[in-house]
Amino acid sequence: MKRIWTFVLIMLFVSSLAGAESETENKIPPPPKDALKYTIMVKKFANEAGWRGRWEIGQGMTTVMIDMLNKSGWFTVLGDEEMRKAAMQEQDFAATGRVVQGRKTPKMGRMTPAQLLLRGSITNVQESGSMGGGINFMGVSIGGREGTAEINFTIYLINSETGQVVASKSVVGRSGERGFRLGYYGSALEGLTGSFGGTKKDNVMEAAENALGKALAFIVQQLDKIPWEGHIILMKGDKIIINRGTREGVKVGKVFKIGKVEELVDPDTGEVLDIEMTPVATAKVVKVKKKISYLKPLSGKSKIRRGMSVFPAE
Repeated sequence: MKRIWTFVLIMLFVSSLAGAESETENKIPPPPKDALKYTIMVKKFANEAGWRGRWEIGQGMTTVMIDMLNKSGWFTVLGDEEMRKAAMQEQDFAATGRVVQGRKTPKMGRMTPAQLLLRGSITNVQESGSMGGGINFMGVSIGGREGTAEINFTIYLINSETGQVVASKSVVGRSGERGFRLGYYGSALEGLTGSFGGTKKDNVMEAAENALGKALAFIVQQLDKIPWEGHIILMKGDKIIINRGTREGVKVGKVFKIGKVEELVDPDTGEVLDIEMTPVATAKVVKVKKKISYLKPLSGKSKIRRGMSVFPAE
């Protein structure tokens, strides 16, 4: 009997170490304090696997992905395609004149554009029955679970201006795997959300959350490769106003490069291959509102013009 309990304690200790290591590996870091945000919209995930269950997998994964992106702190998350269509319908209705007009009446031309689009295609869903797993020693079982599920899907990150796929990745999610955590939310968000309509989780839900956590980690890793850009909308004396604000993560003290941007266009297809910026000045943020920021020039003041591009200084 003593040998059995010694073995049990050893295995529990090893299991706890493995869990701690997995937790570290699966932690999604919080954005830096001066990180600039991208606006992003999630399109409904396509259920190409044809899986049917007690919940609609495409809509469910879309909802949870929006929740994850929003809680991550890396993005300004817009409503999904269905929500935005509903907003446009309200604007159209208000424009008929049948609605009381006021400052809060929905107006056209005010919707926030998405810089990035996110699309997912669910390609395979597998469920299996009871699965023992774990380790059995002299009648004592450690680990294992009842049943399992696996989800395969491909995620696409798209530049809304060009329609080009910026990055893509095939992801496999499995029930029972330790979920990804947001680095500054702690264990309260194991698996990131757990918010599939407040229903009791099943193995497919767990696999979906695991896959979405991996997808979010991949998306965050791609942000360094995507240029962040704003534009000068007013230049008057020492006052520079740009079309980016707290919504995009701009903070007082942030320094930007200002310059002319030249698009490198493929002469055969007309496609924009890249952009080349020639810096002419630098400026520092002195005041921020939701959608705009006020900058003070640090250098090259005489060369700054309305319409020029601004990029974060390295």
